[in-house]
Amino acid sequence: MTSEVQQKSITKGIVYLVCSSFFFALMGMLVHLAGSVPFIQKTFFRNIVALVISLTILTKECRKNKSFLTIPRGSLKYLFLRAAAGSVGIFGNFYAIDRINIADAAILNKMSPFFAVIFSFFLLGEKIDAVPLLAICGALGGAMLVVKPSFDFSATLPSLAGFIGGVGAGYAYACVRKMSKMKVNGIIIIVFFSVFSCLLAVPFMILHFSPMTAKQLLILIGAGAAAAGGQLCITTAYYAAPASKISIYDYSQILFSSLMGYFAFGQIPDVLSFGGYVLIIGMAVTVFFYNKKNND
Repeated sequence: MTSEVQQKSITKGIVYLVCSSFFFALMGMLVHLAGSVPFIQKTFFRNIVALVISLTILTKECRKNKSFLTIPRGSLKYLFLRAAAGSVGIFGNFYAIDRINIADAAILNKMSPFFAVIFSFFLLGEKIDAVPLLAICGALGGAMLVVKPSFDFSATLPSLAGFIGGVGAGYAYACVRKMSKMKVNGIIIIVFFSVFSCLLAVPFMILHFSPMTAKQLLILIGAGAAAAGGQLCITTAYYAAPASKISIYDYSQILFSSLMGYFAFGQIPDVLSFGGYVLIIGMAVTVFFYNKKNND
């Protein structure tokens, strides 16, 4: 690949990753805007839209090639682990979005890349160098500034849920990485996760369904469409360019979430949260340039 073509691919990756960040920030704003609808019910509608879109793609591909549905031997366990961890991730994230600043929820969710590194060590035996390890410790410190642990558990719970959501998402990403090495098709992973998380929400929906207005329903469908757009953009981004070249731009979601939170809800992060943002993003920048230097 010539340098000019390579640069075009990197530019394409950056554009799609920023678009992905915008869509995920929009999803968070719409989820918060839906109001008093229970967070599990919100996750159901978010995932059912993703399921419809991914099933449409899967059906189209299967018509061309029946082997598209093949699940490699030994990968079923990781499909379940990814689905379970991803469900923890989305439940934690949506619980936090409902109760704290959407920018705080977004930054806690962005702890997932750091935890993906830790879990990849156990699942894939990938070595953790000193610089990323120190960055993980620094990012954990930043997360604690956002969570602000206290003896008032009810006040801490929403931020803690957001943090646990980031842990779950990190484990899910490590499972995806494991399955990519096992040649599991990406669309199958998305469909499996969407079905699993929707089924988890069904008992709650049966027992505690909260009637919604037409406006709330449209907002949640919009949130699902935004999430699907974010997923498609992030997939395109990482197909176009390596993570070491573009991953830092994923943190533009914090900017989008902060702006949407301010203009839509008047939310302004406090000093401790802002300090946590700076520390977490600073650690991400450190790892980005470390990886870039070592991969060039």
